[in-house]
Amino acid sequence: MKKFAVLLSCLILISCSNKTLEKLQADHEFLNQAYLDAQAEHDKKMKECEDVISTNNVEVARLQGIIATLENDSENKVIQLQSLRNEMDYLKNNNSNLLTRLEDLSVISQSGAENIKQSLQAINKQSDYIQDLTQSIQKKDSTNLSLVMNLKRSLSDVNDQDVNIEVKKGVVYITLSDKLLYNSGSATITPQAESVLGKIATVLNDHSELDILVEGHTDNVPLKSGARDNWNLSTERAISIVRVLQNKYGVAPNRMTAGGRGEYYPKASNDDSYGRSINRRTEILILPKLDQFFKLLEPAN
Repeated sequence: MKKFAVLLSCLILISCSNKTLEKLQADHEFLNQAYLDAQAEHDKKMKECEDVISTNNVEVARLQGIIATLENDSENKVIQLQSLRNEMDYLKNNNSNLLTRLEDLSVISQSGAENIKQSLQAINKQSDYIQDLTQSIQKKDSTNLSLVMNLKRSLSDVNDQDVNIEVKKGVVYITLSDKLLYNSGSATITPQAESVLGKIATVLNDHSELDILVEGHTDNVPLKSGARDNWNLSTERAISIVRVLQNKYGVAPNRMTAGGRGEYYPKASNDDSYGRSINRRTEILILPKLDQFFKLLEPAN
């Protein structure tokens, strides 16, 4: 009986211990869940605080930039203000100097005033002369441009190696090769060349206010005929051109001058056949009438 009582007591004690253990386990689970909830809330608050701190740091950096800009602008304004003050002082001094000069000018004698007047009149005359000369040059340049365009249009079907048109030093140059114009050693114009000269004459007759200078050129190879030399040949060729322009195409003879320069004004070296072929040429120069040209150079009275 006594053993039974002890056994019963043990069973009761074990039963009580199991209930206590279950309660303790339940309390532990509750506390653990409460801890996890508290930890999650803590982490959330920490994240919010970190976000606020990051935002505040960005704003602080922005405000620091604004402050630096304002400080820099303030320094620039001080510099600009000082510059304006310096400029104002300069203008005040300049005005003072001008007032002093005006006072000096107010006592100029009548003779001095008359001299100034005459000087101004002379300057005005010179200005008018320069303006007239400028207009004349512009007119000449315009005429040269029209000449070049018309000549190139008229001679567009001629080989570029046989004819060249350019403006040099305000003068229109038409350069014709000797193989286009003459047979070797001859001053007689070929039929093909007469056609080309006819096209040139049409343009020349449209500009009767201009003079014409025809220059013959040769290479330095001596002629086989002993009675003539290259200088003779170049002159004869220039005269042949002038005659065709006058007699066949009606260019006024008083507008034209013929001259020969022989071998003494080469465009290329005479040491090879190519250079000699370039040097054998006839040039037609179209230029203002010499009396009008020299009149332009006369100083204003």
